[in-house]
Amino acid sequence: MTELIARPMVWLLGICYQVVGSYGGAIALFTLLTKVILFPISLWSHINSLKMVSLLPEINRLKLAYYGDKERIGEEQAALYKRERYHPLLSLLPLFLQIVILAGMVAAIHTITDTGASTALGLVPAEAGGWTLLAPAAAGLAALALGQAQNRINPLQREQSRAEQWTTNGISIAISLSLGAVVALGVAIYWICSNLFSILNQLVCNLAIPPEKRVDYTALRASQRDLAAIDQLGGKRSLEEKKREKADYRRFFSIANKHLVFYSEKSGFYKYFQDVMEYLLAHSNITIHYITSDPDDQIFEIARQQNRIQPYYIGERRLITLMMKMDADMVVMTMPDLDTYHIKRSYLRKDIEYVYMFHGLTSFLMVGRPGCLNHYDTIFCIGRHQVDELRFEEQLYHLPPRRLVECGYGLLERNIAAYERMPFQKNNPPTILIAPSWQEGNLLDICLEPMLRSLAEGGYNIIIRPHPEYIKRYPVKMERLFTCCENQAFRHVIIETDFSSNATVYQADILITDWSSIAHEFSYTTKRPSLFVNTPPKILNPDYEKYPMQPLDITLRQKIGVDIELDKISDIGRKVADMLLHQEGYRDQITDVVEKYVYHLGDSGKIGAQYIIRSLKARQSGRRGERA
Repeated sequence: MTELIARPMVWLLGICYQVVGSYGGAIALFTLLTKVILFPISLWSHINSLKMVSLLPEINRLKLAYYGDKERIGEEQAALYKRERYHPLLSLLPLFLQIVILAGMVAAIHTITDTGASTALGLVPAEAGGWTLLAPAAAGLAALALGQAQNRINPLQREQSRAEQWTTNGISIAISLSLGAVVALGVAIYWICSNLFSILNQLVCNLAIPPEKRVDYTALRASQRDLAAIDQLGGKRSLEEKKREKADYRRFFSIANKHLVFYSEKSGFYKYFQDVMEYLLAHSNITIHYITSDPDDQIFEIARQQNRIQPYYIGERRLITLMMKMDADMVVMTMPDLDTYHIKRSYLRKDIEYVYMFHGLTSFLMVGRPGCLNHYDTIFCIGRHQVDELRFEEQLYHLPPRRLVECGYGLLERNIAAYERMPFQKNNPPTILIAPSWQEGNLLDICLEPMLRSLAEGGYNIIIRPHPEYIKRYPVKMERLFTCCENQAFRHVIIETDFSSNATVYQADILITDWSSIAHEFSYTTKRPSLFVNTPPKILNPDYEKYPMQPLDITLRQKIGVDIELDKISDIGRKVADMLLHQEGYRDQITDVVEKYVYHLGDSGKIGAQYIIRSLKARQSGRRGERA
């Protein structure tokens, strides 16, 4: 077979020899001619590669939609290829032709050396040694040059990861070094020329059909960024955590007929579920499957005392897959943006009831992204304001009505109970708590020092309690904060970074914040006023002004305390003094706010749990009816 291929090649090499007068030059010219003759196939391969690259945005979206589910991604990708008539194996045709030509070249060089036309062409560097060893070195360098060029100019290869590129390049270099050493010198020359001319060949293909005309690179880069963001979720974890996650993942799906699942982003979120869960455990036989992305979540210790809580540690990345394959009747979460970003509704079961629990006493208008709650079926509302906002949102965006449960806020109930058990403490001098948000432009960043100077005149004890996210995200800013408070003028300032207790929060006389919801928890619990610094608000929903109602974050600033503009921050000491003087006058006013804006104080856990019990029973009755 190789002899049949070699005959026309020997003939063409002979013509090339007559043109250039040397067999080395003849091989180079022969290689160039084969590239020209096979250029239509190269161009076809280029078009096929561009088609693959043009499909990458959709492939990346499939990887996002079915993240971690390799089997489903493979099925969807195969369906995409079929729909677009893309055949990955056809890309191997140029490689197959390269192997055929290489085999023919081996036979052709053997024929030429047998005739005595050029004995040097038949030397094998590994055997001959000496100067011939330049051939494998040159072959390796040519392969390196081709690989580096393809990483930049080949539309398909440049979309590979760096690891994939270097793996491809490394294999190519290794093959070229080995081939250059063990084949005849003439074949090595052909291989070197073929690699170098392939660079030129790709450049011509790019000129003939520019990749930019076939590929939406804007969409491709956006899909790559989205996928990279998902891949980075959760950060680095220990081997033990990975093993634990894998075991919990398997255990979760090994259990059939799961009725109720709670998901907690981290340990601190249990406090939002606590009252509902405790009522369920005391007044039903429902098993609670509790998924958390925090390996140190307190739920694991709680579950030791309560065998009807089944806890699972699932990291943020594997959570994506778990949620897509969810097989429970009801899922309860505090995470907005369901089905909008990486956490999706189950594609295995379309009848799951997704329940959202608010974890803040105020509005979601400004701080919730547009449509952040659109994909929930049921929402546990804390107060009438949230019901009104959600109903108007349904009208504004023509959404189907959601089940809105007038529930209340268990965390507030427990805070009030804990505060009432605390012994009365009169602070002398008064204690001022500064507890801002962590958003950009918070009061720690833009007005702390002039505020402290104004407060210092009153001789107060001042506690600064940065938000936990601020401490975690901005270590340099925290160092600056500590340095600032070392000033002798601020000797009464304490920076608190231990959040294991809320004692300092509820023992304060006045709370100063910007837009943090801690003000509402503080004032609703203690009936003491808060002072709001009007820093730029965090607005995630630019449509909030379309709502007829004002966000409670703004409305209640004047009802549970007072606010102050940034350009008046030097007057904050006077404001605080006046608030302390009239502190008792706020009690009745704040009590009215709580009664108006918080549902069923003292019964939120019961109401939320009873809804869950009724809903799950109705589902079970419906199934029995279907079977009957």
